[in-house]
Amino acid sequence: MAFLLMSVTLLHLITLAMLFIATMEKSWWVWDEVKNSDLWYNCMFDNTTGSWLCASAGENEWLQSIQALMVLSVVFSSISFLVFLVQLFTLSKGGLFYFTGLCQVCAGLTDFAVCLIYTLRHRDILQDSGEEWAGHFGYCFILAWICVPLLLISGVLYVHLRKKE
Repeated sequence: MAFLLMSVTLLHLITLAMLFIATMEKSWWVWDEVKNSDLWYNCMFDNTTGSWLCASAGENEWLQSIQALMVLSVVFSSISFLVFLVQLFTLSKGGLFYFTGLCQVCAGLTDFAVCLIYTLRHRDILQDSGEEWAGHFGYCFILAWICVPLLLISGVLYVHLRKKE
């Protein structure tokens, strides 16, 4: 039982870190080594200064919904972890971690919605960036997709996990 508890906790921390990286890093769409786009900025690498020049992403309803849902996913997963820690010390023997699991499943579903919307609407989101068809999905987009099943699995595991002393 202790092994399962440690495994679920480690899985939760890994998915939470992956969500933070997917939300904050600048690689959701990549054109080449010198130009990319994320949820917040469109960036271009300047060879003369050796730094990234970033401009705020355009005002787009799809992008705003993706930003809100991705932040909501991180919030759900963070709340889930904090509630798990509280329940770990206050829950009675034999109690189930229902609320923790529910929050984690909600994080997985909101992350799924983000990935689905970005997959289907990335051309609309990137239309102001020019040549949206020439690039490809970046590693943050892939991390977000990987988080979906991991969040759902950990949520289901939390629901079935019983506290033992």
